[in-house]
Amino acid sequence: MATVFCFLVVVLAGAQAFQPDDGDLRENVRQLQQMMTSFVEDMNALKMKMEMMDSVEEIKTLKLEMEDMRKTMATADVGLDGNDVDDVLKNKRQISCEDGHIGLPEQTVTSACTMGLQCPSGRDGRDGAPGRDGAAGRDGQPGPQGPIGPKGDIGPEGPPGEQGERGADGNGGGSVYIRWGRTTCPNDTDTSLIYDGIAGGTEFTHSGGGANYVCLPKDPEWGVFTDGNQGSAYMQGVEYELYLGNSPFQGASVQDHDVPCAVCHVASRGSKLMIPARLSCPSGWTREYKGYLMTERYNHYRSEFVCVDGEPETRPGGHVNHNGALFYPVEANCGALPCPNYVQGRELTCVVCTM
Repeated sequence: MATVFCFLVVVLAGAQAFQPDDGDLRENVRQLQQMMTSFVEDMNALKMKMEMMDSVEEIKTLKLEMEDMRKTMATADVGLDGNDVDDVLKNKRQISCEDGHIGLPEQTVTSACTMGLQCPSGRDGRDGAPGRDGAAGRDGQPGPQGPIGPKGDIGPEGPPGEQGERGADGNGGGSVYIRWGRTTCPNDTDTSLIYDGIAGGTEFTHSGGGANYVCLPKDPEWGVFTDGNQGSAYMQGVEYELYLGNSPFQGASVQDHDVPCAVCHVASRGSKLMIPARLSCPSGWTREYKGYLMTERYNHYRSEFVCVDGEPETRPGGHVNHNGALFYPVEANCGALPCPNYVQGRELTCVVCTM
């Protein structure tokens, strides 16, 4: 069967290599080429059929059919007008068949190999030109969120911003103080009177009760009450006690008189301070009033120190010696108290300041 194929190649090569000049010959060659192509297809079909056969008799019969086809094709080259196929293929390139080598021109080798014959590998072709870049792909889906990173260092402090507009003055705030010994508030310190009243405290002979003095209003309001003393605690009025000859209030006779008081409000200054042993306020503070430090006598029960105005007033009609809670001037007593600058037995001053 391989012999038949090689024969076919030779005939086909001669048909392709032969270039007749006459028009009739070219038509004959074209018909011959068509016959050869059909013959190759029939031979391939017979080859496949033979590979599938198992019987020796069937194979012999098929070989006879193929031999008849070869003889038929052997007479087909008459149309080449006397040109011998072997002469056409002389000194041409060799292709391999199972029973030897056959010389073929290079274009015939290509045609033969196209028909499925066993042929050597051809030369590598040249590399083609690089293709164009493809279109950009679409964005992918967002990936999962990564873990939170470590906290960074605190950056440097930025410059201060511009100062904002000042807000409207409020109605609250300020400071409140008691002006002891007077019924009015200073007119030159932007203060207002909340109420004026009567100084009160605990009886000087009582060991219990409150330890502080209070400014009682002159018009009390009552809730639930029981008339009569039940022996609980008592509120007394306060009297000036200056009989010991050391009154600091020159030109005023206030001995045994009841002590008035005034509760004052300073809206523009939120801090208050009573400074003992001073008549002036620190820088930046406003003096509300000045006077003298007073409290209960040293051998009575303790109370508190208060600053009584240096120009005291008295409550009208309250000049009877009832005692009760008492105001005595406070004297410096050297020892733990350093002298100088303090002086033994000298009455201490005081001042009330706000800011």
